[in-house]
Amino acid sequence: MDLSEIRSRGLVLLGCGKMGSAMLEGWLAQGLPPGAFTVLDPKPGPRLIELAAEGLHLNEDPPADPAIAIIAVKPQMMGDALPRLAPLGNGKTIFLSIAAGTPIAAFEAAFGARTPVIRAMPNTPAAVGRGITALIGNAEVTEEALELAETLLRAVGQTVRLENEAQMDAVTAVSGSGPAYVFLLIEALAAAGEAQGLAPDLALALARATVGGAGALAENSGETPSQLRVNVTSPGGTTAAALEVLMRPEAGLPALLDEAVGQAAARSRALAGPPGP
Repeated sequence: MDLSEIRSRGLVLLGCGKMGSAMLEGWLAQGLPPGAFTVLDPKPGPRLIELAAEGLHLNEDPPADPAIAIIAVKPQMMGDALPRLAPLGNGKTIFLSIAAGTPIAAFEAAFGARTPVIRAMPNTPAAVGRGITALIGNAEVTEEALELAETLLRAVGQTVRLENEAQMDAVTAVSGSGPAYVFLLIEALAAAGEAQGLAPDLALALARATVGGAGALAENSGETPSQLRVNVTSPGGTTAAALEVLMRPEAGLPALLDEAVGQAAARSRALAGPPGP
């Protein structure tokens, strides 16, 4: 199963906010025509209206047998939104959810137990094509279906597969919420620079570029983050002095992140509700 299935059978996108819009632009950049998409969104923006003039199906009835239906609405909107896709359940249409905190079982209950359902967790760097998405499918999902989902999700970054759905809480805590931790690091680093006498604009420019550049180096270098850290750290130098503070066993950055990710994962489990019978 490949993108030719999208061209012939169509793709339904339920919800087109920031993440849905980023994915849609990525698919168009891959060469899929606007006419392959049916977008259901109660408040379409100017870009969707522009694409509708080019053939995109905006707020029309979904095709009878689309290749895939992507659920990109907020969890609190599920009750109102999902009934529009109910007729597609228990068929060949693959349902791909990027809605945080909604387990596969909820979609099986809404669409039928024989429905192929893939649950995915992207993150906000998808907006610039640098996201990473973790995904897991139910027993009805074939290898070909997973490959199609990965092909679509790679339009906005990397993909990884999970071994079981329980791992999604940790994924949510690490990569789903993780960009906020990095943005906080940039804020704090810039503020610390200001405290040392730098102008605010200069401190922010240095912090942004340093974090962005270090992230790119960590992603593209063949060395581990630990080794990259060692490479920057001269014995008795300025970096070593700073790391003595950041790596304190009880109150340093590793301990804080361990607690923060644990809290986020616990919140993810709580939002998903108790396990089914």
